[in-house]
Amino acid sequence: MGGLGAGSIALIAIVALLIFGPKKLPELGKAAGNTLREFKNATKGLADEDDKKKDNDKA
Repeated sequence: MGGLGAGSIALIAIVALLIFGPKKLPELGKAAGNTLREFKNATKGLADEDDKKKDNDKA
């Protein structure tokens, strides 16, 4: 299965613009970015805890 092509991305952007309007899209993008950043930080913290646990088990 292929990824998203340029045409698919453009279609998604047009549909999002029609549904949410031009004033709401930047707010939605910012919220999505903040959510992804928080998720990344949380998963990084979990990975760090796992690494510390493995190091303690080896010692």
